[in-house]
Amino acid sequence: MIRFEQVGKVYPDGTTAVRDLSFEVAEGELVTLVGPSGCGKTTTMMMVNRLIEPTAGRVLVAGRDVRGADPVLLRRGIGYVVQQGGLFPHRTVLDNTATVPALIGWKRARARARAAELLDLVGLDPAVYGPRYPAQLSGGQRQRVGVARALAADPPVLLMDEPFGAVDPVVRERLQNEFLRLQATVRKTVLLVTHDIEEAVRMGDRIAVYGEGRIEQYDTPAVVLGAPATPYVARFVGADRGLKRLSVTAVEPVDLEEPPVARTGEPAREAAARMRAEGARWAVVLSDSGELHGWVSADALAEAGERGPVGGLARRMDAWVPLGSPLKQAFGEMLQQDAGWVAVLDGARFLGVLTPAKLHEALRRSVDADARGVGRDEVDFDSVSDA
Repeated sequence: MIRFEQVGKVYPDGTTAVRDLSFEVAEGELVTLVGPSGCGKTTTMMMVNRLIEPTAGRVLVAGRDVRGADPVLLRRGIGYVVQQGGLFPHRTVLDNTATVPALIGWKRARARARAAELLDLVGLDPAVYGPRYPAQLSGGQRQRVGVARALAADPPVLLMDEPFGAVDPVVRERLQNEFLRLQATVRKTVLLVTHDIEEAVRMGDRIAVYGEGRIEQYDTPAVVLGAPATPYVARFVGADRGLKRLSVTAVEPVDLEEPPVARTGEPAREAAARMRAEGARWAVVLSDSGELHGWVSADALAEAGERGPVGGLARRMDAWVPLGSPLKQAFGEMLQQDAGWVAVLDGARFLGVLTPAKLHEALRRSVDADARGVGRDEVDFDSVSDA
């Protein structure tokens, strides 16, 4: 959808902003441009809608060189979100959101209906917030309006310049979550500029890590964190890149351990005898259909003797995550619940447990799989690198 071909930008005073920039953003992909201030990431983004003109190379959108397009029409067809929303202070939230549809000739009723639809999509009730003015909104609400306005004319491309940088960390995380949810629905082609590697990793399908005026590495977050291409990238992503990688590595079935299992209707005495024979100190308790019911200790079963089935002795299991959750979420549940493992569910169906040892193995396995270009289930743990 967006392609840079040997693009460069040199200002009249001789300052080189970017040089020999070549990369491609696929349709529906969210790419984060990350790097320190002055590295050229914002210049890169602004060359897409011709707010800055390149001095070398070509920028193509949907296969067409942007230099052949009328700049005003080009910008009306590309969504643009800046810090603090960039809203018009004298216009209501609804009218702010309807700005681009009105500019491209939509009738007022249609433009306002679309604006109301988008406000609702970003979590702002149009009946409540539509009549308000930007000064009456919080910083996070203004950012949501900015996103809604950028999407109002349904542009295929969305440019976002530090969109969540002007709000506090709690609101920032909430906005990030909401935008990822929104992106899963609308699937726009997005360039998002940030200086924060945590945000880049969390938001991007791919990351472009900038040095001075050029891209040092362009790959998925997992690869950038697991196999930095240069010493500069390794320093930029930080010595804790292994911890950061937890947030972009999903729990997969190959990572799980199969614990002892007892069924809810099973007599406690039989379950206790089996666990004693297996040397197990605890068991996961499942229903006959395989749904998680809780867990039970061997001591509780032994003390119960002949009294009732296992289901009545089971304790609630709070430490669990859905299959596909980030390893970071699973690790967080272990810490939050003070648990030695977390259960992993596919819907309501129990699949297995993730222990600290298995979590570490999963992280190492994912690094090795990326290095070989294979799936994690194809990596033999005995062959996983100790690096």
